[in-house]
Amino acid sequence: MRPAPRLIAIAALFLASGVAHAAVVQRVDITGVDEAMAENVYRSLTLVQAIGRDVSERRMAYLVREAEDEARAALQPFGYYSPAITVTPDPVAGSVTLAIDPGLPVRVDGFSLAIEGEGSSDDELREQLDAFRPRRGEIFDSVLYDTSKAAITGRLAQRGYFDASLLAHRVEVTRADLAADIDLRWDSGARYAMGEVAFEQDPAIIRPQLLQKLVSWQPGEPFESLHIDRLRTSLASLDYFATIAIDATPVRGNGDKRVPVRVALTPAPRSIYTAGLSYGTESGAGVRLGLERRYLNSRGHKALAQVDWAEKRKTATLQYRIPAFAWLDGWYTASLQVADEQTDYMDSRRVELVFSRSGEINPHLTAIASVHVLRERWAYTGDLENPGYRYGSFSFPELSAEYADVDDRLYPRAGIAGSLRLRAAPGFGTDASFSQVYARAAWFRGLGPDDRLIVRGELGHTWTDVLTNLPPSLRFYAGGDRSIRGYDYREVGPRVGDFGIGARNLVTTSVEYEHYFNRSWGGAVFVDSGSAFNGRTPDMHTGVGVGVRWRSPVGPVRLDIARGLDDPRSSFTLGLSFGTEF
Repeated sequence: MRPAPRLIAIAALFLASGVAHAAVVQRVDITGVDEAMAENVYRSLTLVQAIGRDVSERRMAYLVREAEDEARAALQPFGYYSPAITVTPDPVAGSVTLAIDPGLPVRVDGFSLAIEGEGSSDDELREQLDAFRPRRGEIFDSVLYDTSKAAITGRLAQRGYFDASLLAHRVEVTRADLAADIDLRWDSGARYAMGEVAFEQDPAIIRPQLLQKLVSWQPGEPFESLHIDRLRTSLASLDYFATIAIDATPVRGNGDKRVPVRVALTPAPRSIYTAGLSYGTESGAGVRLGLERRYLNSRGHKALAQVDWAEKRKTATLQYRIPAFAWLDGWYTASLQVADEQTDYMDSRRVELVFSRSGEINPHLTAIASVHVLRERWAYTGDLENPGYRYGSFSFPELSAEYADVDDRLYPRAGIAGSLRLRAAPGFGTDASFSQVYARAAWFRGLGPDDRLIVRGELGHTWTDVLTNLPPSLRFYAGGDRSIRGYDYREVGPRVGDFGIGARNLVTTSVEYEHYFNRSWGGAVFVDSGSAFNGRTPDMHTGVGVGVRWRSPVGPVRLDIARGLDDPRSSFTLGLSFGTEF
């Protein structure tokens, strides 16, 4: 807009406001560019600060004049240095519109990028150089340039090149040629080495020799910050300490290129007491009480005692854990559990002793090898074909693995998670030989900032000659809050009367869509389907429903209302569940 017409429009804006020499701008509109550029332009305008305020005629004229230059500068980080911008005040709507034609972008022409010195032969640094953007022929995005530059600087520090310095960092933009020349070079200097580790506890609760087993490097190895990250993760997983502070600062000027590592540890409270109330349609009202000792002695042993006491289901658990660092970080665990279930269809008592060794294979995968000794007595109320109690004694090994590669453990929006369990009892020390496999997986996908899609599934199969010889704890079930919603707990599958008795096979699947209305509350719709079955073909049952979601301070809470579709007389089920979703 030419200066004279623009001033006329500004004057009209003031007259329309009805206040002599004052105007109020209600909004500022930006057109012609994508969302990211429009947002940056909007944030850069001084005019935006005047929205809703009485502004003098002179001040308004100044803001409108400045808007063009401010918008032009805000487009340069995206590589657009020669835009055409028209600023139009609208006195009727009380608005100002910036119509922008960004024009042709500036592209990278000259390109020089290198690391000199000892780091020039470092493969990790070469990969970081290869990832640098923008490169020759690409739009010169200065934000992307700064991000890539910072990534290389950070990687140099992570790899121990603490004396690295920039030899050249020049960007020259020629607007007439729509070209940018990049000259960016580092001198890496010498690479530092990992040093000795000193653990400081106040007060001391764990033997330093035990903590030294967590150190994954030998002094003198090339420095790598991943060693420090792994040490911090290993210390945190022990759950002995309330605070963990690691200082790995290089000491310069003494000729020693080793980085000493100082670890300051503050012990966590020794005892954890838990208490809670529960209610289930099958188990009735109940209470949970627990006591865990984070550390029993200086060797880092742990102990747990927990009782779940409900009207119809009762369990008591004792557990003892010893830290294990050979080969893989993990635990040696011995646990004893006694369970009693007296429901409308089940009369069961079980004693199980488990010895296990867990190990963290990588940050995403944990494996557990265990041996189980099980003694169980059970009877199904109303089972006329098999009246009376049945007894079984079983000894079998089990191998299980848990995998999680997600962006957020409490509320994942991207990634997959799952578990796999293998059991086998060949007959020695067992009343019935069997082998069993069970797998469960979940896939998460964010759809915009407030929505996500969750797809779940599980499969299970048991190889055995006589299924009736297997106790309830070794069978598969379907139905309930974490299975097929719309059906009661263990409702789907072979039954005695109205109650499920477990099956040889299992298959379930679920698709769920969630939308959050704010940071804490949301809703969901879902479809679940599956079956527990003995033959080759599953009798699939499908349930649909809606739910409420709450991101509580201690983890996700889900309240679901669902209904099964296989029987028109089916009633609605109400389910409440807590905790992570895999």
